[in-house]
Amino acid sequence: MVRILYFAALADTLGRTSEQLELPAGVATVAELLESLRQRGDPWHSALVKSAVRVTVNRGFATAETAVAEGDEIALMPKRA
Repeated sequence: MVRILYFAALADTLGRTSEQLELPAGVATVAELLESLRQRGDPWHSALVKSAVRVTVNRGFATAETAVAEGDEIALMPKRA
């Protein structure tokens, strides 16, 4: 499982501040994780647009290509305008 933390407007929009999630098969990067979450439909799809979200993995800023694995802590926060 990974722990996902949601901050600021994302927490408000998605109605939660965190969740525990089994990584779906084939999800090994930040980009793949975001796509998997967007597949939940709205409001996930519109809230997790790649250009609008900053991501950390284990408290270090991440890129789309950053690996994710079981046991990671992943934080999602809106980018500042």
